[in-house]
Amino acid sequence: MNSETVPAGIGDQRGSNSRPFTGEEYLASLRDGRTIYLNGEKVPDVVSHPAFRNTARSIARLYDALHMDEHRDVLTTPTNTGNGGYTHRFFRPAESAAAVRAQRDAIAAWSRMTYGWMGRTPDFKAALTNTLGANSDFYGDFAENARRWHHWSQEAVPFINHAIVNPPVDRGRSAETVRDVYVTIDDEVDGGIIVSGAKVVATGAALSQVSFVGQSGSSDGGDPSMAVMFMMPMDSPGCTLICRTSYELNATKAGSAFDYPLSSRFDENDSILVLDKVFVPWENVLIYRDVDRVQRFYRESGFMQGFCLQGCTRYAVKLDFMTGLVARALKITGGDAFRGNQALLGEIVGLRNMFWALSDAMADGAQPWVNGTVLPNLQSAFAYRVFAPDAFPRVREIVHKIVASALVYLPSSGADLLDEQIGPYLDRYVRGSDGVTANERIKVMKLLWDAVGTEFAGRHELYERNYAGNHEEIRLQCLRSAHGSGVMASLDDLIEQCMHDYDEHGWRSPSWSAPTL
Repeated sequence: MNSETVPAGIGDQRGSNSRPFTGEEYLASLRDGRTIYLNGEKVPDVVSHPAFRNTARSIARLYDALHMDEHRDVLTTPTNTGNGGYTHRFFRPAESAAAVRAQRDAIAAWSRMTYGWMGRTPDFKAALTNTLGANSDFYGDFAENARRWHHWSQEAVPFINHAIVNPPVDRGRSAETVRDVYVTIDDEVDGGIIVSGAKVVATGAALSQVSFVGQSGSSDGGDPSMAVMFMMPMDSPGCTLICRTSYELNATKAGSAFDYPLSSRFDENDSILVLDKVFVPWENVLIYRDVDRVQRFYRESGFMQGFCLQGCTRYAVKLDFMTGLVARALKITGGDAFRGNQALLGEIVGLRNMFWALSDAMADGAQPWVNGTVLPNLQSAFAYRVFAPDAFPRVREIVHKIVASALVYLPSSGADLLDEQIGPYLDRYVRGSDGVTANERIKVMKLLWDAVGTEFAGRHELYERNYAGNHEEIRLQCLRSAHGSGVMASLDDLIEQCMHDYDEHGWRSPSWSAPTL
């Protein structure tokens, strides 16, 4: 990779120009002096800090898988940048439905390595970067920047997060009146722009290399100084992350991996992204003072379809995990013998089936796009967005009903099993059904509690409810898409055809017999 293809502010820390980061190289890239605060203290090194270290290693495992023969065929494909290397399949644009299906399978393979519990893995933002080459003309004067970011992203497979939501401050007022809070262009200087303001919730930002700073589904009013989208390395001077509570840190303090097997390694921390007079080089700008282009971004950039494919597939994997875990919990307590429990477990299976079907439909129904590329099916993507927010909350509700007190009929820690005094009591009184040991039962229930009962689990319900956007807006977008694509017109034609079959005098077609008395 020559320097002309590396975006401004990005140092190439890989050992080769023809392959993605390894896990070790990814972890090394996070030691860049970034400014992160947690519990009132600046974090000196996210790679070694107990609030982030195991989650960082969960991401590193994804990178390592790209270099393993056992995963190579599913995860990777040759680049089309001319470097002679290979990339994660979702980082290269697709030119056929078969290619989208292969992308989907690569997304699923990565997601299974975190059991669906990490949504903002590096392939999430590939949904944007894999469009920047073919669709570079959308970015007008910044088309070359788009091509450069596409080129580098395909070769390096970087971890890019996004921060697009405005802080919920004075939401009833116009954006222009909240300029001191929202990201705004302060000045234009030699070589770039100066920006200030804040974005939320910056999921995964503490462990990513770059942040895409943009707008949510609607533009921030008509003020051009807020109509800006850009890429920003996480070590940019003036960029500060203020993290929420670390569930990984809490799990480390409260117990062991046996007690918190999910929250102790899959906590993709959310944070407030604060920009205080951050310099953004022109090379990293994608949209600048262009209200119209910001408003058209989600309709025309291709990101919408791609993020829905990644999100739905990850969700389907998560529901695979929940289905298997709930089934095991019922079996281990003997609750699987009851018809009502079987029916509710069947409902979870149905939800799992639905999201895999939508993932299949997005891939196999891929639609032609620009410059010989295709995108995941938009109608299926919108269906996923509408129904996803209610699925995980429903699964949690079912678990509360059918597993019930078995979730709290547990010792405080796995360490209790090792105690000479109470260990034998647990072996006798907390054993599972059909000869299952107490160790196995407690291990399963601790895992299920981390999935549905801990603070980590509560955050996941909120995350899934809001992942695809505002609950009203996602439905309105689905409706607007149906109108814009002609689907609603065809549905109206169907009703008109039915009503044409008859009138106040009876049937208008000889296909049906007139009523006789």
